[in-house]
Amino acid sequence: MSEEKPKAWVGDQVYDADADREGIVRDVQQDGTYLLREVWAWALTWTAPNPERLTVTVPRQERVKRERAS
Repeated sequence: MSEEKPKAWVGDQVYDADADREGIVRDVQQDGTYLLREVWAWALTWTAPNPERLTVTVPRQERVKRERAS
């Protein structure tokens, strides 16, 4: 039985294999394109047209928990 990887969604921290960097999902557009931002900078953004190349590294719930604890 294979384990299905979680699908990236708004607020998740992900690794973008095409861009070879981590980011946070800011938005998912109607055409399925993901808008990502740098982990530590709100202004630096890029798009990821292929969600299959995104791997969730820190789910949104975990990120929020960590931010509140610090």
